[in-house]
Amino acid sequence: MSDAKEYKVGELSDSMPAPTQYETKPFKKGRPPAPLQFEINLTAEAHDRQRKSGMVQVNIPGFSPVKLYCDEQTPVGDDTAPPPLAYLCAGIAFCLMTHLTDIYSARKIKIKSMNIEQKMRFQTNLSNMRDLGHTTEGETLGIETHVLIESDEPQERIMDLMDEAENACMAHHALRNPIPWSSRLIYNGKEVIKRNG
Repeated sequence: MSDAKEYKVGELSDSMPAPTQYETKPFKKGRPPAPLQFEINLTAEAHDRQRKSGMVQVNIPGFSPVKLYCDEQTPVGDDTAPPPLAYLCAGIAFCLMTHLTDIYSARKIKIKSMNIEQKMRFQTNLSNMRDLGHTTEGETLGIETHVLIESDEPQERIMDLMDEAENACMAHHALRNPIPWSSRLIYNGKEVIKRNG
């Protein structure tokens, strides 16, 4: 019997996210060469202390809805699930790996092994400024992604693979390009903040 600490990440769900503030759209298959457009919908709920849960669904047929769990480290949280930034970092790396794998499979590029090592750097004054009565601020300082590939293919072919995968990766696109964004605060049923950029 293992003494490993239980760490809850998620499970398949029988229900879908049910947002109340925006309308989800059904997936509509595009006609080539038009690009495929889709959306990922999420609803999240705060629980006691720093525990959170979310329902997430990719609206492409074949993707199951998933319930995810999130927490923070002690003493502010209970360290029962990954923190939000861990999901962000993992999502970026896994998205790039998906495209690398898809492209080398489609192009019949022979790969012996492929790994990603990634570091994201952040800063926050949450731990000290809040106790002193100041507002809290945070920043993302940078990301390093290292793709390690072992292959007998010519170097140029592997470099082309990397170029195509980075250009195809929607997560990397968001890192390298300004994207439209919006946020709203609904307080007691009334919109009190609306921002976009």
